Amino acid sequence: MRDRDGIAQFVVDPDTAEAFANADRARSEFVLRITGRVRLRPEGTQNPNMPTGMIEILAKEVEVLNTAVTPPFQLDEHGKVGEEVRLKHRYIDLRRPDMIEKLRLRSRISHTVRAYLENQGFLDIETPVLTRATPEGARDYLVPSRTHAGSFFALPQSPQLFKQLLMVAGFDRYYQIAKCFRDEDLRADRQPEFTQIDIEASFVEESDIMGITEAMIRQLFQEVLKVELPEFPRMTWQEAMDRFGSDKPDLRIPLELTDVDDLMQQVDFKVFSGPASADDGRVAALKVPGGAKLSRKEIDEYTKFVGIYGAKGLAWIKVNERAKGLEGLQSPIVKFMENIVEELLDRVGAEDGDIIFFGADKARIVNEAIGALRVKLGADLELYTQEWAPLWVVDFPMFEADDNGRLSPLHHPFTAPSCTPEELKADPASALSRAYDMVLNGTELGGGSIRIHDQTMQSTVFEILGIGEEEAQEKFGFLLDALQYGAPPHGGLAFGLDRLVMLMVGAKTIREVIAFRKPKALPV
Repeated sequence: MRDRDGIAQFVVDPDTAEAFANADRARSEFVLRITGRVRLRPEGTQNPNMPTGMIEILAKEVEVLNTAVTPPFQLDEHGKVGEEVRLKHRYIDLRRPDMIEKLRLRSRISHTVRAYLENQGFLDIETPVLTRATPEGARDYLVPSRTHAGSFFALPQSPQLFKQLLMVAGFDRYYQIAKCFRDEDLRADRQPEFTQIDIEASFVEESDIMGITEAMIRQLFQEVLKVELPEFPRMTWQEAMDRFGSDKPDLRIPLELTDVDDLMQQVDFKVFSGPASADDGRVAALKVPGGAKLSRKEIDEYTKFVGIYGAKGLAWIKVNERAKGLEGLQSPIVKFMENIVEELLDRVGAEDGDIIFFGADKARIVNEAIGALRVKLGADLELYTQEWAPLWVVDFPMFEADDNGRLSPLHHPFTAPSCTPEELKADPASALSRAYDMVLNGTELGGGSIRIHDQTMQSTVFEILGIGEEEAQEKFGFLLDALQYGAPPHGGLAFGLDRLVMLMVGAKTIREVIAFRKPKALPV
């Protein structure tokens, strides 16, 4: 017999004829009601490998409450079943002990988070689900209004503006486990409908929010997984991009990018010298210890992989025997860099048996392609040095520019800059924000910032983004008005609950830690 708590063995004696007959006709997945007596299993039938292996139930009454047809797959052989079949019959899939345990752990995580925040003086306050569109960086889901023909509500991408209004209202510590919606493509770690642990507090600095949330995550891992997380180092966004090509680096992998722009400016090879000399270009090297054993076929596969991120190719040098100079190197490009090759090898710390990969293009493409290659190599070559590697990334740029030079907020337009309105207006492209992200094993667990609480600063940000006074009043007038009435300094952070659970249970996709997937949209 199985329920959500586990499995128990029951036995029926032939002398209880009706119970024996009902038990005899029971088949897989029948629903039964059994009345009986718990007793120790007879000597020789005990099973120490299961929690109930020392006892059994001697059934006196067996009632068949419902029958069941043969399930589409065996519940103890799910590994041989395709995901589509499992998701189609999700109600069967959720009976598996593995899925039950994942959802049970998700429930424990939510409970632990609530208990921690309640003990820290945070109030659980619900915010509207039908609201106006807000600029959160993705497309909104729109809901047509029956009573106002031609008008639409938007489903919230986050409760951002509402929680800021709560800070203005004097609710100085707020949290909510909120449903959020973003009309974007499915990914393994992202769903259009997701759950967010939303936190906001007044009269705080960055260190206050980071301290509160770091302690929460530590307690969560201690209570749920019995894991003591290591130190949370702090790293600036610029350092993360320079060293790892990513603003969410996986610190379990001991590989780093090395800038070689100055060296490549000296080579007579435009593939390298061009990006090395361009203002928006970058040439970065990635040394992989022991990587010289990679075959040409494997290198070709990695070349295809970086192409996904826009890289036009993947240059490489194998260091077979460094003492032999150029003869000890194997590469189709080494002939173009004879004048700088020794200095290059010194800079990356190359030793015999290593391979060096190169990315040369616009800095954005190099960071994305070689940063992703670093992560893939770490997984493929099993280079992980620890189980958990947390990190705070801080000092993000306030804005990012597109190919036409237009600025957009890197996070959202309510993030406070770390300068005055006058300084921001004078040089917006160089301004840093008071934002911070918590990263774990190369995954962004949560992101937040100190918010703008001053109307002048908020208007300045809108102006830089090309949002005029009339548009700002139409879209954000309620916020601008509220900021006039004694808005306290405030900030917060939001965690993706689905992503957090996925990491904690070791799942590959969010679909493994939510009960039901998003249904297909219906035609209008």
